[in-house]
Amino acid sequence: MLSKNIEAALNKQIRIEAESSQTYLSMACWAEISGLEGIAQFMFAQSDEERQHMLKLIKYVNERGGHAQITDLKAPKTTYETFKGMFEELYKHEIFVSDSINELVHITFSEKDYATHNFLQWYVAEQIEEEATAKTILDKINLIGDDRAGLYLFDRDLQQIAITKPVV
Repeated sequence: MLSKNIEAALNKQIRIEAESSQTYLSMACWAEISGLEGIAQFMFAQSDEERQHMLKLIKYVNERGGHAQITDLKAPKTTYETFKGMFEELYKHEIFVSDSINELVHITFSEKDYATHNFLQWYVAEQIEEEATAKTILDKINLIGDDRAGLYLFDRDLQQIAITKPVV
């Protein structure tokens, strides 16, 4: 059985994961209308992945005797100056999500809810991967600079990642 404090913290994380999905979806839309099909496909896949993270939390809360809450979401940004700026925002967002997961883990540890603490370890590992992916993408973007041919190849590479990335 979840404590009310942990249930509230998990519900907050459900909202964050839902907002993450919406953020990626908005980025996908912007990339698609900007002619960046590979980036768009990558972002659509990331949006789906974030939704799966949310659903996993919902199931956990409900199975542990809590009540998962679906709340209003903050609307994501819909336009970006550059694709580089978009990825910089994505990286900052992933750091924010990691901080949120870490705070949640801290709460479970302080309340001695070891089952939820154990459950959240998957999210901790996932966030390490998400941050690393975003940082690697930013590093590649910085290597490309203003090279249009490099952007074309980068866009194609991200399309391949989107096609081959397994769904969580």
